[in-house]
Amino acid sequence: MASSAVPSFYLYGEPPRKADANFVHIEALVDRSRPSEWTIQPHSHRDLHQIFILETGFSAISIEDETHRIAAPALLLVPATVVHGFAWEEDSRGWVASVARSYFDRLVQPHGELRALFARSRIVPLDSRLRAMVIALAGELRRELGWSAIGDRAATEALTLQLLVQCTRSVAADRTGISVAPSRAAELVARYRELVERRFAFREPVAAHAAALHVSESALRDACARVAGKSPARIQDDRSLLEAKRLLIYSHLSIAEVGYALGFADPAYFSRFFRRNEGDTPSRFRTRSHERQA
Repeated sequence: MASSAVPSFYLYGEPPRKADANFVHIEALVDRSRPSEWTIQPHSHRDLHQIFILETGFSAISIEDETHRIAAPALLLVPATVVHGFAWEEDSRGWVASVARSYFDRLVQPHGELRALFARSRIVPLDSRLRAMVIALAGELRRELGWSAIGDRAATEALTLQLLVQCTRSVAADRTGISVAPSRAAELVARYRELVERRFAFREPVAAHAAALHVSESALRDACARVAGKSPARIQDDRSLLEAKRLLIYSHLSIAEVGYALGFADPAYFSRFFRRNEGDTPSRFRTRSHERQA
């Protein structure tokens, strides 16, 4: 299944766009499956990891170039960029949680045991105890996302992390499930993202990253285009922009100091970089963010 021939969506059926850094969404399985006559065509999500919680029913699943079957109760974990499609049994029931890659990375950063959850696609059977637990968490998460109240952001974060913990425990306890290794291109892009995560503040050229990964620059560019729909430089810039926003919102560093922390020797160039990518100046972005939090 060629990635270039497969549509990439935000959520299924929605035009692709960049996921917000704190994006998390959950919906009932029937919300998109029933209008699509229970058939979800092969597609991918560039920036979203997904957790499918199947309460009742079953489906034939295509994951990259493999076909599998999932029967309730079970979890399906689909990493960002992986091509997947479904032929659900009518009236199957469950939940679909979508988590921005950047949000997942931030949540699990202090918890090393959770970081490999989306290293590959997985189908994991659930026992009755874990089934009840993840279904309850899914329902609570949907309720929390559906209203505005004091502490809703903290509650959403806590529930999402709890769901990730239970998924990780389910994977660790499983001895009969199925895992699907990523394609070579997807594996290369995953390694590149890990390198960018460690090195983005150095503003190194793509050629240096390719050399560190022991591949040619053209091979890295091709893999990033096929899997992520972006150039290697764009992936690095997106990570720098995300860190810039975090520092502008949560730190007391000056605009120039934020730029220096991200490897920009010239504060004016950092401001141009930020405005070109965010559509606003760093100072106005900081002011607006603080006003929303007040």
